[in-house]
Amino acid sequence: MDDAATAPVIEVRGLVNRFGTQVVHDGLEMEVRAGEVFGIVGGSGSGKSVLLRTILGLHRPQAGEVRLQGRALGQMSPAELRTFKASYGVTFQQGALFSSLDVLQNVQLPMIEHLPLDARTLDTLGMLKIRLVGLPGEAARKFPAQLSGGMVKRAALARAIALDPALLFLDEPTSGLDPISAAAFDELLIFLQRELALTVVMITHDLDTIFRTCNRVGVIVDRHMVSDTLEGIMGQPHPWIREYFHGERARRRYGGRDGA
Repeated sequence: MDDAATAPVIEVRGLVNRFGTQVVHDGLEMEVRAGEVFGIVGGSGSGKSVLLRTILGLHRPQAGEVRLQGRALGQMSPAELRTFKASYGVTFQQGALFSSLDVLQNVQLPMIEHLPLDARTLDTLGMLKIRLVGLPGEAARKFPAQLSGGMVKRAALARAIALDPALLFLDEPTSGLDPISAAAFDELLIFLQRELALTVVMITHDLDTIFRTCNRVGVIVDRHMVSDTLEGIMGQPHPWIREYFHGERARRRYGGRDGA
Protein backbone atom coordinates (compact mmCIF):
# COMPACT_ATOMS: atom_id res chain seq x y z
CA MET A 1 0.00 0.00 0.00
CA ASP A 2 1.43 3.42 -0.98
CA ASP A 3 1.99 6.37 1.35
CA ALA A 4 -1.01 8.30 0.03
CA ALA A 5 -3.31 5.41 0.89
CA THR A 6 -1.98 5.09 4.44
CA ALA A 7 -1.54 8.79 5.29
CA PRO A 8 -3.89 10.12 7.98
CA VAL A 9 -6.97 11.97 6.75
CA ILE A 10 -6.65 14.37 9.71
CA GLU A 11 -3.41 15.31 11.44
CA VAL A 12 -3.18 17.64 14.44
CA ARG A 13 0.37 18.57 15.41
CA GLY A 14 1.53 20.57 18.43
CA LEU A 15 -1.87 22.18 19.00
CA VAL A 16 -2.00 24.94 21.61
CA ASN A 17 -5.27 26.61 22.62
CA ARG A 18 -5.39 29.21 25.38
CA PHE A 19 -8.17 31.42 26.70
CA GLY A 20 -6.58 34.09 28.86
CA THR A 21 -4.44 32.29 31.39
CA GLN A 22 -6.27 28.99 30.89
CA VAL A 23 -4.34 26.53 28.72
CA VAL A 24 -6.77 24.03 27.20
CA HIS A 25 -4.41 22.20 24.82
CA ASP A 26 -0.65 22.21 25.17
CA GLY A 27 1.02 20.43 22.25
CA LEU A 28 -1.91 18.11 21.52
CA GLU A 29 -1.36 15.50 18.78
CA MET A 30 -4.03 13.53 16.94
CA GLU A 31 -4.40 11.39 13.81
CA VAL A 32 -7.53 10.05 12.14
CA ARG A 33 -7.29 7.37 9.46
CA ALA A 34 -9.52 6.93 6.45
CA GLY A 35 -12.63 4.84 7.02
CA GLU A 36 -12.50 4.70 10.81
CA VAL A 37 -14.83 5.91 13.54
CA PHE A 38 -12.64 7.92 15.91
CA GLY A 39 -14.13 8.82 19.28
CA ILE A 40 -12.95 11.83 21.30
CA VAL A 41 -13.40 11.56 25.06
CA GLY A 42 -12.43 13.85 27.93
CA GLY A 43 -13.63 15.44 31.14
CA SER A 44 -15.56 18.70 31.37
CA GLY A 45 -13.35 21.60 30.34
CA SER A 46 -10.81 19.36 28.58
CA GLY A 47 -11.43 21.17 25.29
CA LYS A 48 -13.25 18.56 23.20
CA SER A 49 -15.47 21.10 21.44
CA VAL A 50 -12.57 23.56 21.06
CA LEU A 51 -10.58 20.82 19.34
CA LEU A 52 -13.48 20.11 16.99
CA ARG A 53 -13.91 23.79 16.15
CA THR A 54 -10.18 24.06 15.48
CA ILE A 55 -10.24 21.11 13.08
CA LEU A 56 -13.25 22.59 11.30
CA GLY A 57 -11.46 25.89 10.78
CA LEU A 58 -13.87 27.75 13.08
CA HIS A 59 -11.25 28.55 15.72
CA ARG A 60 -7.65 29.69 15.21
CA PRO A 61 -5.21 28.13 17.70
CA GLN A 62 -2.28 29.94 19.32
CA ALA A 63 0.14 27.36 17.91
CA GLY A 64 0.23 24.08 16.06
CA GLU A 65 -1.09 22.82 12.76
CA VAL A 66 -4.12 20.99 11.43
CA ARG A 67 -3.62 19.06 8.18
CA LEU A 68 -6.53 17.64 6.23
CA GLN A 69 -5.72 15.03 3.61
CA GLY A 70 -2.13 16.30 3.70
CA ARG A 71 -2.96 20.01 3.33
CA ALA A 72 -2.42 22.57 6.09
CA LEU A 73 -5.70 24.18 7.09
CA GLY A 74 -4.00 27.46 8.04
CA GLN A 75 -2.50 27.84 4.57
CA MET A 76 -5.75 27.46 2.63
CA SER A 77 -7.08 30.45 0.71
CA PRO A 78 -10.70 31.54 1.38
CA ALA A 79 -11.80 29.73 -1.79
CA GLU A 80 -9.96 26.56 -0.77
CA LEU A 81 -11.42 26.76 2.73
CA ARG A 82 -14.91 27.06 1.26
CA THR A 83 -14.30 23.96 -0.86
CA PHE A 84 -12.99 22.10 2.18
CA LYS A 85 -16.05 23.03 4.25
CA ALA A 86 -18.23 21.51 1.53
CA SER A 87 -16.28 18.25 1.87
CA TYR A 88 -17.33 17.51 5.45
CA GLY A 89 -20.60 17.20 7.33
CA VAL A 90 -21.11 18.16 10.96
CA THR A 91 -23.80 17.84 13.60
CA PHE A 92 -23.79 19.81 16.83
CA GLN A 93 -25.00 18.68 20.24
CA GLN A 94 -28.48 20.24 20.11
CA GLY A 95 -29.02 19.59 16.41
CA ALA A 96 -28.67 23.28 15.44
CA LEU A 97 -31.58 23.08 13.01
CA PHE A 98 -33.11 26.38 11.89
CA SER A 99 -36.42 26.59 13.74
CA SER A 100 -38.12 28.67 11.03
CA LEU A 101 -37.39 26.05 8.35
CA ASP A 102 -38.96 22.63 7.98
CA VAL A 103 -36.82 19.49 7.89
CA LEU A 104 -36.58 19.37 4.11
CA GLN A 105 -35.53 23.01 3.92
CA ASN A 106 -32.90 22.44 6.61
CA VAL A 107 -31.46 19.47 4.69
CA GLN A 108 -31.45 21.46 1.44
CA LEU A 109 -29.46 24.40 2.84
CA PRO A 110 -25.97 22.98 2.07
CA MET A 111 -27.17 21.96 -1.38
CA ILE A 112 -28.46 25.46 -2.13
CA GLU A 113 -25.19 27.00 -0.93
CA HIS A 114 -22.84 24.74 -2.86
CA LEU A 115 -24.70 23.11 -5.78
CA PRO A 116 -26.42 24.62 -8.86
CA LEU A 117 -29.62 22.54 -8.64
CA ASP A 118 -33.20 23.23 -9.70
CA ALA A 119 -36.07 23.00 -7.21
CA ARG A 120 -37.23 19.54 -8.32
CA THR A 121 -33.73 18.07 -7.97
CA LEU A 122 -33.34 19.73 -4.57
CA ASP A 123 -36.58 18.13 -3.40
CA THR A 124 -35.59 14.71 -4.74
CA LEU A 125 -32.14 14.75 -3.14
CA GLY A 126 -33.45 16.21 0.12
CA MET A 127 -36.06 13.47 0.45
CA LEU A 128 -33.42 10.86 -0.34
CA LYS A 129 -31.27 12.05 2.57
CA ILE A 130 -34.26 12.22 4.91
CA ARG A 131 -35.21 8.63 4.15
CA LEU A 132 -31.57 7.51 4.32
CA VAL A 133 -31.42 8.48 8.02
CA GLY A 134 -34.61 6.55 8.77
CA LEU A 135 -37.09 9.41 8.96
CA PRO A 136 -40.57 8.94 7.46
CA GLY A 137 -41.47 11.02 4.42
CA GLU A 138 -44.03 13.07 6.36
CA ALA A 139 -41.24 14.37 8.63
CA ALA A 140 -39.96 16.48 5.71
CA ARG A 141 -42.58 19.19 6.21
CA LYS A 142 -42.41 19.27 9.98
CA PHE A 143 -40.57 21.99 11.86
CA PRO A 144 -37.91 21.18 14.48
CA ALA A 145 -40.27 22.02 17.35
CA GLN A 146 -42.62 19.28 16.13
CA LEU A 147 -39.96 16.57 16.26
CA SER A 148 -38.85 14.25 19.04
CA GLY A 149 -35.25 14.45 20.24
CA GLY A 150 -34.30 11.40 18.23
CA MET A 151 -35.89 12.80 15.08
CA VAL A 152 -34.01 16.10 15.52
CA LYS A 153 -30.73 14.14 15.69
CA ARG A 154 -31.61 12.26 12.50
CA ALA A 155 -32.67 15.43 10.68
CA ALA A 156 -29.37 17.06 11.63
CA LEU A 157 -27.55 13.98 10.36
CA ALA A 158 -29.47 14.15 7.06
CA ARG A 159 -28.31 17.75 6.65
CA ALA A 160 -24.73 16.73 7.52
CA ILE A 161 -24.62 14.16 4.70
CA ALA A 162 -26.46 16.40 2.19
CA LEU A 163 -23.32 16.92 0.06
CA ASP A 164 -22.10 13.30 0.27
CA PRO A 165 -19.09 14.21 2.44
CA ALA A 166 -16.09 11.97 2.98
CA LEU A 167 -15.71 13.27 6.55
CA LEU A 168 -18.41 13.40 9.20
CA PHE A 169 -18.00 15.22 12.53
CA LEU A 170 -20.47 14.54 15.35
CA ASP A 171 -20.67 16.45 18.63
CA GLU A 172 -22.37 14.33 21.32
CA PRO A 173 -24.74 12.66 18.81
CA THR A 174 -26.66 10.60 21.40
CA SER A 175 -26.81 13.24 24.14
CA GLY A 176 -30.29 13.52 25.61
CA LEU A 177 -31.59 10.33 23.99
CA ASP A 178 -33.04 7.40 25.89
CA PRO A 179 -31.04 4.16 25.68
CA ILE A 180 -33.23 2.62 22.96
CA SER A 181 -33.09 5.73 20.75
CA ALA A 182 -29.34 6.07 21.37
CA ALA A 183 -28.74 2.44 20.36
CA ALA A 184 -30.82 2.96 17.20
CA PHE A 185 -28.77 6.05 16.33
CA ASP A 186 -25.55 4.11 16.85
CA GLU A 187 -26.76 1.40 14.47
CA LEU A 188 -27.71 4.07 11.92
CA LEU A 189 -24.22 5.57 12.19
CA ILE A 190 -22.59 2.17 11.65
CA PHE A 191 -24.80 1.61 8.58
CA LEU A 192 -24.07 5.02 7.07
CA GLN A 193 -20.34 4.79 7.78
CA ARG A 194 -20.18 1.48 5.95
CA GLU A 195 -22.50 2.32 3.04
CA LEU A 196 -21.14 5.82 2.38
CA ALA A 197 -17.47 5.01 3.14
CA LEU A 198 -17.36 7.77 5.75
CA THR A 199 -14.54 8.71 8.06
CA VAL A 200 -16.21 9.73 11.33
CA VAL A 201 -14.85 11.88 14.15
CA MET A 202 -17.17 11.90 17.14
CA ILE A 203 -17.14 13.65 20.49
CA THR A 204 -19.04 11.53 22.98
CA HIS A 205 -19.25 10.72 26.67
CA ASP A 206 -21.52 7.72 26.04
CA LEU A 207 -19.72 4.47 26.86
CA ASP A 208 -22.31 2.43 24.98
CA THR A 209 -21.70 4.47 21.83
CA ILE A 210 -17.94 4.14 22.22
CA PHE A 211 -18.10 0.35 22.55
CA ARG A 212 -20.61 -0.04 19.72
CA THR A 213 -19.13 2.26 17.08
CA CYS A 214 -15.51 3.33 17.63
CA ASN A 215 -12.46 1.76 16.00
CA ARG A 216 -10.12 3.98 17.99
CA VAL A 217 -10.45 6.46 20.82
CA GLY A 218 -8.57 9.65 21.69
CA VAL A 219 -8.75 10.73 25.33
CA ILE A 220 -7.88 14.31 26.24
CA VAL A 221 -6.07 14.33 29.58
CA ASP A 222 -3.64 16.89 31.02
CA ARG A 223 -4.07 19.08 27.89
CA HIS A 224 -2.77 16.28 25.63
CA MET A 225 -4.38 13.35 23.81
CA VAL A 226 -3.80 9.64 24.35
CA SER A 227 -4.99 7.66 21.31
CA ASP A 228 -5.33 3.93 20.79
CA THR A 229 -7.74 1.13 20.02
CA LEU A 230 -10.44 0.66 22.64
CA GLU A 231 -8.54 -2.30 24.06
CA GLY A 232 -5.33 -0.28 24.19
CA ILE A 233 -7.01 2.71 25.84
CA MET A 234 -8.54 0.50 28.51
CA GLY A 235 -5.04 -0.66 29.39
CA GLN A 236 -3.77 2.89 29.96
CA PRO A 237 -2.68 3.65 33.56
CA HIS A 238 -3.74 7.32 33.67
CA PRO A 239 -6.13 7.80 36.66
CA TRP A 240 -8.83 9.62 34.67
CA ILE A 241 -8.81 6.97 31.94
CA ARG A 242 -8.92 4.20 34.54
CA GLU A 243 -11.87 5.81 36.30
CA TYR A 244 -13.75 6.45 33.05
CA PHE A 245 -13.34 2.97 31.56
CA HIS A 246 -13.06 0.91 34.75
CA GLY A 247 -15.10 2.93 37.26
CA GLU A 248 -18.37 1.91 38.85
CA ARG A 249 -20.51 2.92 35.87
CA ALA A 250 -18.32 0.98 33.43
CA ARG A 251 -18.23 -2.07 35.72
CA ARG A 252 -22.03 -2.13 35.91
CA ARG A 253 -22.31 -2.18 32.11
CA TYR A 254 -19.13 -3.97 31.05
CA GLY A 255 -17.97 -5.86 34.10
CA GLY A 256 -16.90 -8.82 32.03
CA ARG A 257 -14.70 -6.69 29.77
CA ASP A 258 -12.92 -4.27 32.06
CA GLY A 259 -9.76 -6.28 32.55
CA ALA A 260 -9.17 -4.53 35.88
